[in-house]
Amino acid sequence: MDMREFIERAGAARALGVIVTQNGKETARYLWDDACRRNIYSASKSFTSAAVGIALREGLLSLDEKLVDAFEKDLPDTVSPHLEKACVRDLLTMCLGQEKPYLMGSDRPFYTETDWVRAALARPFSDDPGTKFLYSNTGPYLAGMLIQRRAGCDLVHYLMPRLFEPLGIRLPTWEVDPNGLTFGAGGLFLNIDELHLFGQLLLQKGFWKGKQVLPENWVALSTAKQVENGREGYGYLFWRGKHNSFRADGKYGQYTIVFPDKQAVVTVTAESRKEPAVLETVYDCLVPQF
Repeated sequence: MDMREFIERAGAARALGVIVTQNGKETARYLWDDACRRNIYSASKSFTSAAVGIALREGLLSLDEKLVDAFEKDLPDTVSPHLEKACVRDLLTMCLGQEKPYLMGSDRPFYTETDWVRAALARPFSDDPGTKFLYSNTGPYLAGMLIQRRAGCDLVHYLMPRLFEPLGIRLPTWEVDPNGLTFGAGGLFLNIDELHLFGQLLLQKGFWKGKQVLPENWVALSTAKQVENGREGYGYLFWRGKHNSFRADGKYGQYTIVFPDKQAVVTVTAESRKEPAVLETVYDCLVPQF
């Protein structure tokens, strides 16, 4: 694979590393910096999505379960009609119906609240769930919290035997909320190879070394277009993209991008203020070579 144009353009946008595999074989790798573990920011959400799929298989939750039942003890004094309609599925689509984003990275260090579940549910619900796309950390955080409550352990240790260990990923660091529970909307630290393993697992429909690590139907459902977002669509904590692709997507250019039609995975880490430029460089320079 000719990487010269990609290296020049992505490097100018402050990419840190790229790995490309096709048909299960590595076809390109380039590192601008050490491949240490880094914050993958909102790409963490896709790992929470995987946890939801596993929890569904284990009977810990249902997508149709109402939030007023799942979080019965955390509800505000007055429950709006919009909140009454919301269910677990709405935590995964960025169409929860709230008025404004909450639990975003620049805000979290300054919250005085320590019970983020109660605080998140108390935020105004201005629309019926499923009707308006609004990118927010509320949904994936609550989804992660529900799994942790039902499983009786934090999200990291829930995923260790179910996802991380089968992929050969050692115990990772993951941001926690004020009560020490995993913040499922962001803050997972992985290196580029570990993030790429996740993308390859998704390409293989959840199957890994003779074991169905993720439910095949969940991989198909979560990475398919579930809602409109003004772009190529959004799944269950996965972004849809050009060339029938889907991706885990994190701030500053953390991507593992799956191209099922080409049997290819591209993983990029970056420290870029020009995230779209990094993504477009993948589409422009790498995809035509598949």
